[in-house]
Amino acid sequence: MTDTISHAPAPAGLPDSMPRDLVGKPVRYRVDSDYTELVPVHVVWEVTLACNLKCQHCGSRAGRPRSDELNTAEALELVDHLAALGTRELTLIGGEAYLRKDWIELIRRSRDHGIRTAIQTGARNLTDKRLDEAAEAGLQGVGVSIDGLPDLHDRVRGVPGSYDQAIDALRRAKARGMAVSVNTQIGAETAEHLPELMDRIIEAGATHWQIQLTVAMGNAVDNPELLLQPYKLIEVMPLLARLYREGEARGLLMVVGNNVGYFGPYEHIWRGFGDDADHWNGCSAGQTGIGIEADGTIKGCPSLATSLYAAGNVREMSVGDIWRHSEKMSFGRLRDVEELWGYCRTCYYADVCRAGCTWTSESLLGKRGNNPYCHHRVLDLAKHGLRERVVKIREAPQESFAVGEFALITEAIPGAEVTPLPVRDPAMVHVARRERSAAGGALPPSLKPCRSCQQYIWPHEVTCPHCDADVAAAATAHEAEQARRRALIADATRILAKAAQARAARLETGATGG
Repeated sequence: MTDTISHAPAPAGLPDSMPRDLVGKPVRYRVDSDYTELVPVHVVWEVTLACNLKCQHCGSRAGRPRSDELNTAEALELVDHLAALGTRELTLIGGEAYLRKDWIELIRRSRDHGIRTAIQTGARNLTDKRLDEAAEAGLQGVGVSIDGLPDLHDRVRGVPGSYDQAIDALRRAKARGMAVSVNTQIGAETAEHLPELMDRIIEAGATHWQIQLTVAMGNAVDNPELLLQPYKLIEVMPLLARLYREGEARGLLMVVGNNVGYFGPYEHIWRGFGDDADHWNGCSAGQTGIGIEADGTIKGCPSLATSLYAAGNVREMSVGDIWRHSEKMSFGRLRDVEELWGYCRTCYYADVCRAGCTWTSESLLGKRGNNPYCHHRVLDLAKHGLRERVVKIREAPQESFAVGEFALITEAIPGAEVTPLPVRDPAMVHVARRERSAAGGALPPSLKPCRSCQQYIWPHEVTCPHCDADVAAAATAHEAEQARRRALIADATRILAKAAQARAARLETGATGG
């Protein structure tokens, strides 16, 4: 499966390893100590490569189990070691996780440690018996992959009827008290399906909806027509923002995956679950996340190419030693703007964004550090009459997490006037200074939104580089408006409370015959 990372926030809770200052917040919420002390907050574990779907975009080329998957004793010991490292959330994936015979034992061991535990599934043959056993073992969440309305979903997933089984699984998991979410891949055909799909998953009981872009890895390289062209983000991102707001009003939280963004006009709604102090701050691989393959191979992110990012195997060294000491695990902690290239090297956000999702850029272009799937970038190019598209130039090997290569083509937008991009000095965008802890971790850079245009700016800015507003004046005006709104809400609350009291008094008087 390519949709291996479910980023929907878990319900509030307090696992054994949860910092006490996070009571009442999602377990995946990161605090400063998670970065500085290198805590693998969220682990995504491919427990088997066996799968009963035939997805055209599957990055791992799932189907048959690996020949040397961890046995039960090895897997349970691995859960114990993750708990010792401070992991707060574990997502079991495949292939299809429940095709592994001992998957219930893994859930139970994870829950014994107080780790929030969920699965991400295609849901084909996710029977009542399997759901009942998982619920009894303590499974808390079920994320179901749905890539569009029935015709598109079944075609992309390779099995007729898989859409109906996915929707049915949502309802049945919901009925068993589990948190239910949907994971949707956005490809070339997906956007027009999203409004009606949102209606359908809300009706089925979903409370979270993760959106992510299909990535050029594995089977997706064999089927490049599935990929969304980068320039199409100029149409897709406003649609997502509209659906985000509509879903929020209807009890559905849209959560964008790590390859959706970055720093366009909607960044303030994507990351912080209502808190615009939070924003994209770079690839989390090897910083607060771990990916595990079924044979015990450890990577900083489950979707990264194994040939490039395998950091070690738990049969040869402990997951703790791999996590702390492997060079291929620590690349995300140490990288800076000097490894960026192309547009990303000269971008205003280079130091904080670091070219967005490593998986996306490296899989596409054969080298991390330049990512055309960026809303800020697409908008900037469009101002100058330009757009980018990708064309496959090299096939991917027939192995899990294999990458090919695509050419990145910059061209004129049909009918647009082309003007030169401004010349940007790469040295001028290097503004962050990251001090490392004894553990080797560092806090990511922190930006703030301009209160005139809502785009993010560096804290030292006096004039917004995006809209030319006076930053201090805009902040003052924004706070005054917020205060006015708070006062109106307080007044309305008082009026409603008095009205309720008066109504209660009338009812009481009527009941006593007064």
